[in-house]
Amino acid sequence: MNLADRLLAAADRLGGRAVLTLDEAELTYGALEELSARLAGLLRCRGIGPGDRVAIMLPNVPEFGVVYYGVLRTGAVVVPLDPLLKRREIAAYLGDCGARLLIAWHAFAETAEAGSAGTKADCFFVVPGEFRRLLRRVAPEREIAPTAAEDTAVIHYTSGTTGRPKGIELTHGNLGGNAATVARMHALGVDDVVLGALPLYHTFGQTCALNATVHAGARLTLLPRFDPGRALEVIRRDGVTVFQGVPTMFIALLDHPGASDMSMLRVCASGGAALPLDVLRAYETRFGCEIIEGYGLSETSPVAAANRGGRHRRPGSIGWPIRDVEMKVVDEEGREVPRGEIGEIVVRGPNVMKGYWNDPAATAEAVRDGWFHTGDLGKVDDDGYFFLVDRRRDVIIRGGYTVYPREIEEVLYEHPAVRQAAVVGVPHPELGEEIAAVVALRAPVSDGELRDFVRERVAAYKYPRRLTFVDELPMSPTGKILKRALVP
Repeated sequence: MNLADRLLAAADRLGGRAVLTLDEAELTYGALEELSARLAGLLRCRGIGPGDRVAIMLPNVPEFGVVYYGVLRTGAVVVPLDPLLKRREIAAYLGDCGARLLIAWHAFAETAEAGSAGTKADCFFVVPGEFRRLLRRVAPEREIAPTAAEDTAVIHYTSGTTGRPKGIELTHGNLGGNAATVARMHALGVDDVVLGALPLYHTFGQTCALNATVHAGARLTLLPRFDPGRALEVIRRDGVTVFQGVPTMFIALLDHPGASDMSMLRVCASGGAALPLDVLRAYETRFGCEIIEGYGLSETSPVAAANRGGRHRRPGSIGWPIRDVEMKVVDEEGREVPRGEIGEIVVRGPNVMKGYWNDPAATAEAVRDGWFHTGDLGKVDDDGYFFLVDRRRDVIIRGGYTVYPREIEEVLYEHPAVRQAAVVGVPHPELGEEIAAVVALRAPVSDGELRDFVRERVAAYKYPRRLTFVDELPMSPTGKILKRALVP
């Protein structure tokens, strides 16, 4: 199986229907298939073949789909890179994976060229209009390279929040199976319009937006950069029925003055980080739409668990494992803990990565006896619903007491003045660690008032002694709060 086969099958059925749109720009299934075949022909002329790594550095534009499926069509491996990377980062990733080619958006040409200098990668720049004219002069590569389910399709680099970035090898089987499961779970069909607000270079956007849309024959309407006002405009203009995002997107929409009834959204799915319960409830009461929370990591392609809609949803939970995937909660020796007790979440199934690129030691540490150790702490209730407690590395030990930052963050979000919140541990000479909170506000509040608000709702050892107010919390490109970048 090759992921590009999914596009070919969809083009045979739905050739004249739109698959990728960006404002007035549109690509039909037939055009996407034809252009990706021509890109594959271009790559063949450049000597790119099965197993070669091709890095792509493109924003959310229709050309991303052309390049993505064109590279896969040749049997080569896609290495998606954040378009906002700096020269040193680009050089490190290209050097690590041994990329033969870097295909970059024209606006990032200078940085891409500087980053590729000294590596084995040539540069190719995508310029709108000119790109299609070039491909029209290239003979299409009609044959899709035969690949096995276990062959690597994509190498995703970790964000580096846990140390040195690692290349995550995801196979055609990993990604194809996960996309099919997402499409089935959300009942995606040809009449659905999916909002493409998630970055396509990230596995969340790639699997749940791009590949799931193509699998279902739906349409993906793209946003190159998330802005709540622009997102609302596109949702209404294009009749969006499926909105998949990270908590910061849902919070930004909630705060936007133009937000009102959004009951036209058939599916709202949140992932990437824990969604504050108050935000989930506000969407139901103010906008008339239900948010379904899920869970996963890049190493799990990414979806591992999810709530289902209606009576099957449990607010605050990440649901239960998706089809063919197993999850359990274990102690430090790998033994499953009793229901209700906190331990590490581990995952086993066809969605688990092939391994870390050229890093057998890290792979062996992460995947033991077939189980991927996530580093996330969680618990399971008596009904089999999983709950995410916190990242193991984020847990604070204050004077011998264990404090889970997410619990304190949930309380902070209950205060009407709080827009964003992050809780971290800071060194303390006597207690080992002290609790600090960094908060962005939507309305004025004093640090004393906010501290008292939390102190009234949690045990005495849990409330933050140190409070810092900022305009915005530092975010990763995928919408996660970067705790390592906080200055409490």
